[in-house]
Amino acid sequence: MIKELLAGAAILPRAFQLVTARRQLFLLGALPPLITSVIFLAVLITLISNLHTLLPFLASFSDDWVAGLHLTIEIAFGVGLVGGPMLIMVLVFTAITLLIGAPAYDKIAELTEAELGHAPADTADAPLLRSAGRAIRQSLALVAVSVAGAIVFALLGFIPVIGQTVIPVLSTVFGSWLLCIELLSPAFERRGRLRIADRRAAMGQHRMRTLGFAIPTFLLLAIPFVAVLVFPAATAGGTILAREVLPNDERLC
Repeated sequence: MIKELLAGAAILPRAFQLVTARRQLFLLGALPPLITSVIFLAVLITLISNLHTLLPFLASFSDDWVAGLHLTIEIAFGVGLVGGPMLIMVLVFTAITLLIGAPAYDKIAELTEAELGHAPADTADAPLLRSAGRAIRQSLALVAVSVAGAIVFALLGFIPVIGQTVIPVLSTVFGSWLLCIELLSPAFERRGRLRIADRRAAMGQHRMRTLGFAIPTFLLLAIPFVAVLVFPAATAGGTILAREVLPNDERLC
């Protein structure tokens, strides 16, 4: 288990080294997340700056409770208001960045395959609009799942102690898993594996390796301008992981 986690954690540094060796491609891949980072940072700052107004309003039902319990309720709401949107924002950020930077990230994926050797033949012969439509539908499905998860985790955040310790960890694992489904998409599509279920099944067979890559990637992408540097490497890392989790007879086909 530990060996698999460490193997997964080693993928992102390896991918970072690979993409930074091609400076122009790295800079091109960093431009889309820079644009989306500015937008999402503005949203996050607006949310945090209004917490002092939102928290008393949301926790007003507990005004007559014991002071310590009332404070706990406000903290729980604060964790939910920041943590829940953060989970959604990372996935929306990833989906939008992959969409607007598709040519650059396709090139990064191709070069990663070539660097690793035995690159598969490109099977993406579907029309561009059909491929884009499928990508948008799948991204929206993942975002919808993340919204549902964020609501559940926000409600669980009201549980004293556990809500402020265990639940954020579970939320991170949940978000990391969804993020990885998104990042594996280019490599799987190059092999004709177009369904989300295909990615989930392969990830499930290598759960610890997947989480070893996905969790640090998720946490780094949650930091707005760090995400600019990380995203090109995350794209390459998704390709590396895909080759490792696919069945042996499909890794090179």
